Amino acid sequence: QVQLVESGGGSAQAGGSLTLSCKASGGDIRSYALGWFRRAPDMKREAVAAIDDDGATYVNPSLKDRFTVTRDNAENTLELRMNSLSPEDSAIYTCAAGRLPYKIRIVAGVRDFDFTSRGWGTQVTVS
Repeated sequence: QVQLVESGGGSAQAGGSLTLSCKASGGDIRSYALGWFRRAPDMKREAVAAIDDDGATYVNPSLKDRFTVTRDNAENTLELRMNSLSPEDSAIYTCAAGRLPYKIRIVAGVRDFDFTSRGWGTQVTVS
């Protein structure tokens, strides 16, 4: 089972940027897809971005112009760079890992329940 720990959350001004990091341990993450999900108060959890084991990426179309996801397999880390933040981006952001039964580059999307390991999350507040 992969363990995931997020960092980098906090407060930001509207229009600003934040970078979230996720450190993985307990397994060879090279064979996992890694992703970011977020849940705002009274909202359903939504997929923010993901990166497959082959490096193909998915970013929620509503965020594509502002968010970038990267991974470093040597360091077992995942990052989410968020630009031009708005108060609507305020949420708990959670890092997740999973062995997907499909390739992101083919289906151009991800399913929440395919990510079977999750961190505790980090709060992002934009004002």
